[in-house]
Amino acid sequence: MKLEHPPTLRLMTKEWLTSIRMRALRRRVWFKVLSRLERGIVDLTIRCVDQVRSAKLALIIGRIVCKVMKAFRSAFRERMEKVGYDLAERISRIAVSWGYVEASNWKRDPSFVKYLGINAINNIPN
Repeated sequence: MKLEHPPTLRLMTKEWLTSIRMRALRRRVWFKVLSRLERGIVDLTIRCVDQVRSAKLALIIGRIVCKVMKAFRSAFRERMEKVGYDLAERISRIAVSWGYVEASNWKRDPSFVKYLGINAINNIPN
């Protein structure tokens, strides 16, 4: 009987890692965000493995890819989400205190958070 790998391991292929690496190089985050060791792990995995089968290697690669993906996000977007989430949480709390119980979901609504964040950032006085 052949054991099936978890779905995340099947997604970690040489092609997928190569595309992540190319995007990171194009956006100039490959050398800024990753240490020499982390870059080496990804490069060696791309050279030697067609598909990651080791759970331990998948965990390490996953952490490295998360670091790269986080670096892809712009500073504006990070600030917009933080400010928007804080405002959404405050507005949600006020609406719930007024008796509108469904308002507790507002802080988890990404569109509402984005709307509040962009408005707040664009309305900062000079």
